[in-house]
Amino acid sequence: MASIQPVSHAKPGLRAPDRRGHFPARLTLESGLEFDGYGFGAVGAVAGEVVFNTGMSGYVESLTDPSYRGQLLALTYPLVGNYGVPAPRAPGTIDGPYESSRIQASGMIVQNYVPQYSHAAATRSLGDWLTAEGVPAIGGIDTRTLTRHLREHGTMRGWIVPLEGGDEVAETDMTAVIADVSPDEVVSYGFGEPNILLIDVGAKDNIVRSLLSRKVSVTRAGIRSNLRELARRADAIVISNGPGDPKDAGPLIGELRALMADFHNPIFGICLGHQLLALAAGADSYKLDYGHRGVNQPVQDLLTRRCYMTSQNHGYAIRDESLPENWEPWFVNLNDGTNEGIRCVTRPFFSVQFHPEAAPGPSDTAFLFDEFLRRVRATRRG
Repeated sequence: MASIQPVSHAKPGLRAPDRRGHFPARLTLESGLEFDGYGFGAVGAVAGEVVFNTGMSGYVESLTDPSYRGQLLALTYPLVGNYGVPAPRAPGTIDGPYESSRIQASGMIVQNYVPQYSHAAATRSLGDWLTAEGVPAIGGIDTRTLTRHLREHGTMRGWIVPLEGGDEVAETDMTAVIADVSPDEVVSYGFGEPNILLIDVGAKDNIVRSLLSRKVSVTRAGIRSNLRELARRADAIVISNGPGDPKDAGPLIGELRALMADFHNPIFGICLGHQLLALAAGADSYKLDYGHRGVNQPVQDLLTRRCYMTSQNHGYAIRDESLPENWEPWFVNLNDGTNEGIRCVTRPFFSVQFHPEAAPGPSDTAFLFDEFLRRVRATRRG
């Protein structure tokens, strides 16, 4: 009987993965620092902005978060993969824990990859999932040293490359990432009232799930939709999270500015949506040295003085001193004093830099959806 040979995913000139799915690989940073390790997941070379996330869990949610589009995601927790990956969700659904329909990060960096998973909901390993979606990853990296380097020198580009044989490096145009992740079709969810227009510039699906759990209907539309026409039929607007530099979205910022001039119902921005709302109002944004990515970022509400632990994933922030008349800071980051939210004092427009929908992360600020909908219903009555 002919023996059954294992399938090799190696490119010509590359060593085939060993029995654990590992092959020699290297992470090179723009600064010249190099780390040798082992590749797992897809075999190939990839480039991207290297960012780190300090969460102890949640790699399924993070990898599928569109805010990571085009980035190489380094996880600081030293063991990754031990609880595996659940079955793929059915087409057309938005079931968790996935935050989109695909892996959005360009690559993954970990210290110790654990292929032997153990979890009741798991059906495959992290490496198998990455391989199936064509995403390279590298393990055996001193992520503590890597994180310290990024904190000292700032976020920078990096390359994950197999050590044997050549390969074309996959690149992502970071000036076009919002267009990449924003949907072409308008999709409606739920049958309740009020109706919320979600402007999707890379929305996590848990924003939709959070709204639907509060018995409203959601119209989800991308930047190529007729947003002004959809806004006329909506009771309120949510501007979602997403990837990239908000200043690269100039046409969208102009459209939001025009929409805000005529819209008198509540508008709620989240993460990138917060930055876009601020820029449309006339404020300014800037790039943080290494960003805020994790599930333990403390913020303070400047109105109530209450503090909350939040989930965050962003590399840019709004300058407090650039806020125009009738706008004021709402939340502040207690680690570095950066802006975490703004509000208009004359219109029902407000936004936060963190993620009230979490996933992964604490649900301390989920009440902001309730506050938003309270204002929406009050506007409908009044």
